Amino acid sequence: MRTSLILSQVLFFVLFPIWLELTNYLHPIVIAVVWLCYSFLAVYIICLVKGVIIPIRKNLLHVLIGLYSFSLLILLFMRPNNQEYNDVNFTPFETISYYLSGKVEFLVAFYNLGANIALFIPFGLYYRYVSKFSGVGKLVILAALCISMIEGGQFLTHRGSLDIDDFVLNIAGVLMGYYMFPLVQHVFKVKN
Repeated sequence: MRTSLILSQVLFFVLFPIWLELTNYLHPIVIAVVWLCYSFLAVYIICLVKGVIIPIRKNLLHVLIGLYSFSLLILLFMRPNNQEYNDVNFTPFETISYYLSGKVEFLVAFYNLGANIALFIPFGLYYRYVSKFSGVGKLVILAALCISMIEGGQFLTHRGSLDIDDFVLNIAGVLMGYYMFPLVQHVFKVKN
């Protein structure tokens, strides 16, 4: 298992020029966020293949989601070179179509679409871990409120655009996390 983890980290650093390119558009903390997500995925796959279960204390889970949320807020609100945005889009799938059209660099399009989904997956997982008996409807309402506050905050501070597509992709990420829970639970078991 140790060898597999080392190889996964070597691959991360081989791809470092790609991660570094993202700092042209986002706060440098993006590298730490990508590393965290990448490392989590590597550990998950290795443990799943080897049948290893990792117990996590619920208190640690709360701390981890808190740190992750803080990092995400920095990523969303602290832009390099004081970049400012004033864009508003209330037309569903307009921005998604633009990124899929090929008019934008692949890395930028992939990151914008993929990150808007992937970065919110942990919140759906967290919700399932801490409130196992609550339904998906409550999660969607909670996620919609939080994401609306983030989108509105980015617009008001000129640190991001107010885009319905970001909202849709973020909600999709939260729901993916919610429905991925049974798969993730094969490796990560929460203890009280």
